Amino acid sequence: MTATKREARAAGQPIHQVKAEFFRTLGHPVRVRVVGLLRDGEMTVGQLQAELGIDSSGASQHLAAMRRAGILEARKEGTSVHYSVRDPRIFQLMESARQVIGSHLEEAHALLGELGEEAPAERASTPRTGSR
Repeated sequence: MTATKREARAAGQPIHQVKAEFFRTLGHPVRVRVVGLLRDGEMTVGQLQAELGIDSSGASQHLAAMRRAGILEARKEGTSVHYSVRDPRIFQLMESARQVIGSHLEEAHALLGELGEEAPAERASTPRTGSR
């Protein structure tokens, strides 16, 4: 689907639906990894396939879905197809996601640390009942 067709389809949809579709496309670990791999520049299908450790059919399906969504663009050179991220703001989006996830993990780690500190004190102050 061309960018014009994609834009025409998206134009009739509420923005929240367009955003949900965009994130749904990125919502697969392989696709997130593809974006990460393309951070340093374009790669061929073969290079991506080797890095991802998946077969050509799987790689082609993921790349096609990302191209249809406008996340990737393809350039043919001889028999090779080179992929790149269409809009570099995708990298900013992924970095923002990493920061949000990192922040949540830090908060969870801190909470676990607090719980670990409370546990010995609670065991020491809890009266034992029953017989052994």
